Amino acid sequence: MIVACALFMENMDATVIATALPSIARSFGESPLRLSLAITSYLLSLGVFLPLSGWLADRFGARSVFASAIVIFTAGSLACSAAHSPSQLVLARVLQGVGGAMMVPVGRLVVLRAIPKPELVSAMAWLTVPALLGPVIGPPLGGFISTYYHWRWIFWINIPIGALGLLLALRFVPDVREPQRQRFDATGFAVVGVGLAATMLGFENVGRGVLSNAVVAALIGVGLLLLALYLRLEKRTQAPILDLSLLRVHSFGASVCGGFVFRMGIGALPFLMPLLLQAGFGLTPFESGLITCASAAGALLMKLTAAPILRRFGFRRVLLVNSVLCAAFMASCSLFRPSTPHLVIVLTLLTGGFFRSLHFTSLNTLAYADVAPEAMSRATTLAAVGQQLSLTFGVGTGALILHLTLMLRGATELNADSFAPAYLVIAGLSLLSLFFFVPLSRDAGAELTTARGAPAGAGSSA
Repeated sequence: MIVACALFMENMDATVIATALPSIARSFGESPLRLSLAITSYLLSLGVFLPLSGWLADRFGARSVFASAIVIFTAGSLACSAAHSPSQLVLARVLQGVGGAMMVPVGRLVVLRAIPKPELVSAMAWLTVPALLGPVIGPPLGGFISTYYHWRWIFWINIPIGALGLLLALRFVPDVREPQRQRFDATGFAVVGVGLAATMLGFENVGRGVLSNAVVAALIGVGLLLLALYLRLEKRTQAPILDLSLLRVHSFGASVCGGFVFRMGIGALPFLMPLLLQAGFGLTPFESGLITCASAAGALLMKLTAAPILRRFGFRRVLLVNSVLCAAFMASCSLFRPSTPHLVIVLTLLTGGFFRSLHFTSLNTLAYADVAPEAMSRATTLAAVGQQLSLTFGVGTGALILHLTLMLRGATELNADSFAPAYLVIAGLSLLSLFFFVPLSRDAGAELTTARGAPAGAGSSA
């Protein structure tokens, strides 16, 4: 719960600023377009420092790094609340990104090393909830605070949460670390950090009009070239900053690669749904936020049922069936119209949120089923980088489809009919993840769904 609350703080803060951006811009006398650097600077910081988290955890201990991440993130929040210029806010957001980059993978590493495998599904269900709640609660909370209070409250609320999280982490989080210290891969860190930052910044600005198409294309091209260069460097390095050889572990490779494709579709949803409800249906930001909260309720319901479902049907069957169900619910959003009853939209988002959350729990748990304990920190780092990159790609894909739809129709403004192609494309994209799950064995992850102390085959006959 300590780790889950820290991850919720990070996930929510990553999205809460989006709705409050116009209010912040007005207080600084700047345009919201220029102030969008406050969002992209956070993503850039994440991209650069995520690969460093695993090495730091092994070198200094997971508890020390996790507690330090909370301190850095909270200090960044305090700096954001005290900012009196756009440049100060951007620098503070970079500091927050450094803390967030360490908090996510190291927090997951703490859970993986402290929780027995038979209890891992339930533990991962708790960690899945913040990732789903944050993007849903963040926008309406940001809109509410900026409408009825001062925007600085968005960052102030993190300070008591961070202080409490630090005390609890120092008191209860075990200090796990690897006895053997690996050499720091400085070259790999520089190449992959800049490559991830450029790629994420490029995809984040696809179709948004903030940067020119030439700049966006250059960022993506340079980023992908650097990542391709890292593929060559990684093979020659004894202890690479991102250990891609872990993808040869079948369950981990299927989870990370299949999850990457699946999350590209899912990552577009928090971007597309508020736009549909506001630009397409004419709802206020607060009204659209209340409707999208339904998916968060579905995620919470899943937490109670994930372990029995996986125990009954097994990881492979759940991932296969659930991929189709999640894609179907995403595609159904293309049928929403201004005349669609809000209750129908809420029920669709509620049920879809349940299945998406179940899918994330299955992926995040299965990934570590066969990873050796000494490789766990490198595995959590690689998985976190893949997740962040896939979500950024998803938003970029959703924005690009919207942009192309407007161009093909010769329109300049979004309306309710502009969103159907985007929903269908991301649904089809998520379905492609099936190719990674089909080769899984029927008993993949069976050890994770076996009751504690029961024989290895019990509970996974399906």
